[in-house]
Amino acid sequence: QVQLVESGGGLVRAGDSMRLACAASGSASRSYDMAWFRQAPGKERDFVAALSWTGGTYYGDSVKGRFTISKDNAKKTVLLQMNGLKPEDTAIYYCAARGPYLAATSVVDDAYNYWGQGTQVTVSS
Repeated sequence: QVQLVESGGGLVRAGDSMRLACAASGSASRSYDMAWFRQAPGKERDFVAALSWTGGTYYGDSVKGRFTISKDNAKKTVLLQMNGLKPEDTAIYYCAARGPYLAATSVVDDAYNYWGQGTQVTVSS
């Protein structure tokens, strides 16, 4: 069983930066694919970014060039650095994990087995 706990959400202005963190239990951050998804009110959950257990990174089109996913193995934490935030980035952000040691990374939320509780990110204009 993998437990994920997100932190770092809040209210910022357009153009600001914010960093989200996802603390993963056990060795999940090393052997699992980790991802961030987001869900805005009235909309479906969208893929934001993924980090495979081998180190590959993947991004949704709307965040490419602005968001960066990384991990801190010592802290068993996956980070999402968000720069140039826009009002349309406003959503609940969820950390997710799948694994261990899978051959291919997925950008589909149904492929992920474990989820955090979510953290609210609000970007004002």
